[in-house]
Amino acid sequence: MKEGLLFLAHRIPFPPNKGDKIRSFHLLRHLAARYDVHLGAFVDDPDDWQFREALKPWCKSITLLPLHPRRARLASLVGLVTGEALTLPYYRNRELARWAEGLAAAGAVTRGLAFSSAMAQFMPATLDRRVLDMVDVDSDKWTQYAPTQRWPLSWVYAREGRKLAAWEARMAQDLDATLLVSNDEAALLQQRVPQARHKIGAFENGVDAEYFSPARDYPNPYADDVRGVVFTGAMDYWPNVDAVTWFAERIFPAIRDAVPAAQFTIVGSRPGEAVRALARQPGVVVTGGVPDVRPWIAHAVCAVAPLRIARGVQNKVLEAMAMARPVVASAQAAEGIRAEAGRDYLLAQGEADFAGAVVGCLRAPASGAPARDCILANYDWARNLAAIDSLFDAASAAPPVLETCPA
Repeated sequence: MKEGLLFLAHRIPFPPNKGDKIRSFHLLRHLAARYDVHLGAFVDDPDDWQFREALKPWCKSITLLPLHPRRARLASLVGLVTGEALTLPYYRNRELARWAEGLAAAGAVTRGLAFSSAMAQFMPATLDRRVLDMVDVDSDKWTQYAPTQRWPLSWVYAREGRKLAAWEARMAQDLDATLLVSNDEAALLQQRVPQARHKIGAFENGVDAEYFSPARDYPNPYADDVRGVVFTGAMDYWPNVDAVTWFAERIFPAIRDAVPAAQFTIVGSRPGEAVRALARQPGVVVTGGVPDVRPWIAHAVCAVAPLRIARGVQNKVLEAMAMARPVVASAQAAEGIRAEAGRDYLLAQGEADFAGAVVGCLRAPASGAPARDCILANYDWARNLAAIDSLFDAASAAPPVLETCPA
């Protein structure tokens, strides 16, 4: 008989179609092989309620609660009074807390996994093993946001960076293990919380290399005379909005001048007005959500990841590499990826450098074979997840530390 494990997620881990849901789903599925998983998660997209049934093969029980972003933002303002990070009251929910405590009191769960630091507030203190997958040091992202905004948002974001960093440090000390998505992220948290250094480690994301295979026959979504440059990602995520806006307005015009057939295609769900407005520029296309991103990647000449603010590992980069597409990425987008610049992807710094790299790809497309080889060597889900199993077994287990990326 399997022991029970509490799995707490800030967003329903299905379908695995965006960064955090890809990681949380694979983590859930992996743990379900060893434990009876009791899933507690929020649903912030009404379309996701239909996927409750899809999760049943991996869950002993499922508790899903609605989270209305607008109401949650208002609720989060109580943090200005209580002195805590706004992220915590954003997700605070008495029903979820009672459910988690009830499972622990009844002995239905003896271990717990919180996916994201905010969900650690629901972790019962009585569990034998309590593990946090922080994924990335989210507080640093808020700190990066602050100087890009005007007052009062600049003040709010800077405050959130400080307050959330304090919460992250507290959880890293209190819980049995804290995991992050890369060695870079783990090193940052270890630097901030040296007293918990021995309990902080990393396990990398994986890529479904069979699904993201360049060998499949994908329909071509581009016109015959187009030289495609593609960006994929959730378009309601501010770093992605900033990235495509910067690229479309400051970089792509020079590319278009050099290669008139160039088309910059922004593929991703929920584009706001600022993103949709970019389609007014010559050669820029905004698709909105698509049923399958693979044709857009497969038939593009190259993929771009011009992020100026980023934390963790960018799945958009890994997926394009898996499909053997040349990728031009900023240093921020490439951070934490176990790949070699110049061989597995092209590193670009600044507008002129980015434009030159993309023009070079459009005029003489490079082979993406080394990129796919890198993914096959380093980003296998089963292999990467196996490293965390011991964290739930013994009190003496230490979090996994990634090996140095092979050259």
